[in-house]
Amino acid sequence: AKKAPEACSKPSPVTSTRARSPFPQTDPSSVKEWPVLDRPEIVCICGSARFAGEMREANRDLTFAGAIVLAPGEADGPVTDEQKTVLDALHLHKIDLADRVLVVNPGGYIGESTSKEIAYARAGGKPVAFTHHD
Repeated sequence: AKKAPEACSKPSPVTSTRARSPFPQTDPSSVKEWPVLDRPEIVCICGSARFAGEMREANRDLTFAGAIVLAPGEADGPVTDEQKTVLDALHLHKIDLADRVLVVNPGGYIGESTSKEIAYARAGGKPVAFTHHD
């Protein structure tokens, strides 16, 4: 009878094709010595897809300020109605995870989807701030 391969066989070495990490490798046993930091603030960015560049900029600024940033999903081209429905629902879950919401609204523009997200955030007791108050 032929013996079946073991489910927990020894893994074979893998050669990574990824770029080398800019972060130094750390001995996992030293993790227990690391200081315990407070959890960073989680900020969810909301705004019109037309402001994708401005939202990326806000994401970068918040990240470098030490926040965990949740941002809208992006697509390289048009999305179907079904995809938009999924992305919109997913973004509401991101709002649920956030401590606060930042609305990126150059010129004071707030579209229909963003208005719904603001109402959802406020109904959930999330503070909402805006990049522009025009």
